[in-house]
Amino acid sequence: MTRIEHIAMIAHDMGLIFEFLGIASLLPFLVLFVFWEWDLLLPMATAPLTFLLLGFFISHLPHRDVEPSFSITISAVALAWLAIAFIGALPFVYGHGMSFSDAVFEAMSGWTGTGFSMITSLDTTPKTLLFWRSLMHWVGGIGIIAFGMSLHRKTRLSLFRLYRAEGREEELVSATTSSGRRMWMIYTVLTLAFTGLIMLIGIPLWDSINLVMTAIATGGFTLHAGGLQYYNNPMLELLLIPVMLAGAVPFKIFFFLYHGRVGQMFRDRIFRVLLFIAVIGSLITSLDLYIFSNIAPAEAFRQGTFTAVSGLCTCGLQNSSPHTWAIIPLAIVSMMMFIGGSMGSAAGGVKVNRILMAYEGGKWWFRRFFVSSRVNVPLRFGGRTVSKEMSELAISKNLLVIVVYVMTIFLATIVTLHLYITAFRLEEVMFELISALSNVGLSVGFITPASPVTIKWLFTLLMWLGRLEIVPVVIIAMGMVKGIQEDLAGTSPPGHL
Repeated sequence: MTRIEHIAMIAHDMGLIFEFLGIASLLPFLVLFVFWEWDLLLPMATAPLTFLLLGFFISHLPHRDVEPSFSITISAVALAWLAIAFIGALPFVYGHGMSFSDAVFEAMSGWTGTGFSMITSLDTTPKTLLFWRSLMHWVGGIGIIAFGMSLHRKTRLSLFRLYRAEGREEELVSATTSSGRRMWMIYTVLTLAFTGLIMLIGIPLWDSINLVMTAIATGGFTLHAGGLQYYNNPMLELLLIPVMLAGAVPFKIFFFLYHGRVGQMFRDRIFRVLLFIAVIGSLITSLDLYIFSNIAPAEAFRQGTFTAVSGLCTCGLQNSSPHTWAIIPLAIVSMMMFIGGSMGSAAGGVKVNRILMAYEGGKWWFRRFFVSSRVNVPLRFGGRTVSKEMSELAISKNLLVIVVYVMTIFLATIVTLHLYITAFRLEEVMFELISALSNVGLSVGFITPASPVTIKWLFTLLMWLGRLEIVPVVIIAMGMVKGIQEDLAGTSPPGHL
């Protein structure tokens, strides 16, 4: 079976997901009508129209009714995310006059829940476009494929393959469409509930709904040029912390709450480890800001706690300028951004699950050095004993992702330093690159609309890589090389070895 036939098999499901995105892209028209921004009618129509036409076309491609290979599936998902970013950029190009590079950057940052922005005049930007940014965060937070799964009448194996290829875990939604719909119902209820909570402290409805959509999706877009500092409201920052955490914990936690199993929620190890890292990281960052950055204790606690939690939850909201910080607190937040949230959440990073697996795997590996080779040393993870073969496979896969992340950051740093001579310190450049690859959006001010186009595209690439957890892109590259080699072999003269 050819590669084209494999792709055609998955095109039907991808087409339906594009059609669903086209329907979701109609929501900003409600804002357009409310604020009478009629000049954006045609620019905003470019996204839903393109989604619907493209979805209709590829969903009707002739295909055989068999399941495609997983390598083709993840390649299709990776390319689909590129297409989604390009389509999402259209309203910015035609409605705000942004360059193509800046518009794609903005859209990729939106869909991946990163939060870097190329818009300089947020306070005068049309509200319809501001809501479009928030909506990209909100839909992309749970996942484009999960969004499509929840709307399918029948969930197929290929959809779960698409879902896993998106860098998600199957624990987020179960094998039934009704569970997928409950997931979106819970997500919507949480968004509305947190919006009401934020409004109680005097934040207007418009600001509240956009901030909550951003925070619960672990994104970083705001409505004002000053970001979260525009409000200068410690109570707002305090209330946004549980919203960010809600986006970073495993979504199954909310299924526990939905069924009234509160105790089971606190017995979940990943949930407890995530909260532990958030508390310890916040305390260390706050203390370091007080000691090394000479910030008053109360302000150091305010900045350190919010930024550390935002970094761990891979949420780009920030109440301070890390550019003024000393190296040590900057390094702590960098490490928390690298770790990120949990699998089965809206967060990015390498995930707490992988760090925990690496820790348990390391202990298990060294324990085996102190016993006879004939003694079976079991590995327990997630409350169950894992066989030796499965243990080695799981540990290897997790460590591979972690190592690939580290290598990508290292290579991106070298490339950035060659492309852009800057006054920013090395640790600040690395902070910004980790923020991009982990889909965070916290910034020291390195990436701005004035940055070179090459740097903008490098960051766009990193956001794309981070959202897919790199592996699908590697498979695409390997597939292209293999395809070229096969083509070369096919054109060799007869008898050529």
